[in-house]
Amino acid sequence: MAAAVTRGISRILSRQTGGVLAENGGVHRPWFTAVMTVRTSAPLSAEPKKKKKVDPKRDHVVKERLKKKLKKMEKIPPELIPIEDFITPVKYLDDTRVRSAPSLSFDESEGRALLLKEWCRYKHEQHLAEMQAIELALEAQKEALEELKAESKELYHAALEPDPLLFPFSHKGPAYTPPKTNYEAPDGKYTDITKVYTQ
Repeated sequence: MAAAVTRGISRILSRQTGGVLAENGGVHRPWFTAVMTVRTSAPLSAEPKKKKKVDPKRDHVVKERLKKKLKKMEKIPPELIPIEDFITPVKYLDDTRVRSAPSLSFDESEGRALLLKEWCRYKHEQHLAEMQAIELALEAQKEALEELKAESKELYHAALEPDPLLFPFSHKGPAYTPPKTNYEAPDGKYTDITKVYTQ
């Protein structure tokens, strides 16, 4: 039945749209075939699910049972799970475990001692050079300030003042006002996010 209806509709549409005749006598419609044909599907035997009727007494009993279980769980103190990272294993607490130093040959130990002495000598020379450079800079600064003082006292005092742009720092000291007698310090608000593990 459906096939006959489909064929009839396709003939009417082919006459209106002017379809092209195919080799076997049928009408060939490249872009109208998929859109204009009537399609049928098998009936689905499904019905909506019926809602279950909830008994208010039964629901109340379930809630009461849950409340009793919660009260029992609140009475039992929670067992905290220990943090294993803070517990030192027993095998590491043994005092008899001693790591022996590797034995070095005489030539190796002498070479290391000489290298250490050379390193100490180098660091001592570096320290002396730094101290000498600081002393020279301070002497040059004193000479420059003395020359500036002889030239102009205003420029000398301006040079002694700290440069605020070099190291921006502002400081305000404690106030000399007495404390308020009836002042109540506010309790800070915070959210406790400590995790509690129960088993």
